[in-house]
Amino acid sequence: QVQLVESGGGLVQAGGSLRLSCAASGGIFRLYTMAWFRQAPGKEREFVALINNGAYMTNYADSVKGRFTISRDNAKNTVFLQMTSLKPEDTAVYYCFAVRYGLTYWGQGTQVTVSS
Repeated sequence: QVQLVESGGGLVQAGGSLRLSCAASGGIFRLYTMAWFRQAPGKEREFVALINNGAYMTNYADSVKGRFTISRDNAKNTVFLQMTSLKPEDTAVYYCFAVRYGLTYWGQGTQVTVSS
């Protein structure tokens, strides 16, 4: 059983930056593909970014390309989401996600609020 704990959310003005972290425990972190999703009020959860277990492949939603960067530190069992040029429409609860062989795990989420 993998546990995921996000941190780093908060309130930021438009144009600002935040760095989210997700600490994993209970599994072999380096074997998992990791991702970030987000869910805004009244909307469905949506994909934000993904990084494979070896960190040589990343993928991003079109809405965040060029502004967000996903990375991981397998030695520290942590995945990061560096968010820059934040927009009010980035306001959401951000969730960490892990997957391996069809087994999926979610964190509890961290709130990001971008004021205009």
